[in-house]
Parts: sequence; C-alpha cells; structure tokens
Amino acid sequence: GTFACTQACLPALTASAKAGRGPHVLNMGPPLSMKPHWFRNHTAYSMAKYGMSMCTLGHAAEFAPLGIAVNSLWPRTAIATAALQMIPGVDTNKCRRPEILADAAYFILTSDTSVSGNFFIDDEVLVAHGVTDLDRYAVVPGTKDLIPDFFVD
Repeated sequence: GTFACTQACLPALTASAKAGRGPHVLNMGPPLSMKPHWFRNHTAYSMAKYGMSMCTLGHAAEFAPLGIAVNSLWPRTAIATAALQMIPGVDTNKCRRPEILADAAYFILTSDTSVSGNFFIDDEVLVAHGVTDLDRYAVVPGTKDLIPDFFVD
C-alpha cells in the first residue's frame, strides 16, 4: 500500500515541487533495526512495518532530485487508538494521545525538503522544536511508566 499510494501521488507531488510548494511524503514507519526480538512472535507485522520504512529510504533517494522529501515518523510510546483498545490487557491509560503524532508531523511537513530520508521519533521531533511539556500528550498526565512502542530501541 505505501509503495503504490506514493507512486499514485507522484504526479501531484512532482507538480507541487515544480510550483515551489515543497512537497513531503510522511510514512508511519519505524526506524530500521534487524534485531531478532523485533521479529519474534510477529514476523508478518514486522515485515509489513519495515516494508514501509524501506519505502522511505528508497523514495527519499529516488525523489530527492525532484525536490520531494520523504520521511518516516514513529511513536516512542503506545498511542491510545481504537486498534490498541482491541488488544486484551493493554492499559491505554499508560499511553499517549494521537495528538503527539499530529504535532510532530506538523514540524516535519513544514520543514525544508532537504530534510529527507529520516526516521523520526515523535517526542524527539517535538523536543528539537522547543516543546518541553510532553506530559500533556499522556492519556493520564503524570503517568511515568508509559508503554513503549514496538521497534524503538
């Protein structure tokens, strides 16, 4: 899906670049890591997510001459979504809200297109842009033992 969608959007992205609008593609893909523990018990899921990350690497290199930035964004902690609520035993009170990803995406998508080929972690993006209160993104502010997301070492 990531590859096909990006290819389908390429004409519009190219036109946007030619018009000087600085187009970006932002994938929800984790940083690449070949550590076996990220594959154990969920190989298919890991392959799917890393496939998205590999699209980031390939498309960033391929589209750079066109003036199109391609990056990935990934959460450091679990995000309280409807999908997560379907997993038995997950305490969404120990998660962050989706707004953390939205705010991080804003900073990435408004950056220069020379910022490309990166695997950003949500809270690192925010801190780099001067956000000091990450607690506001917690489902329950003050929670110290947030659930870490997959693929973040």
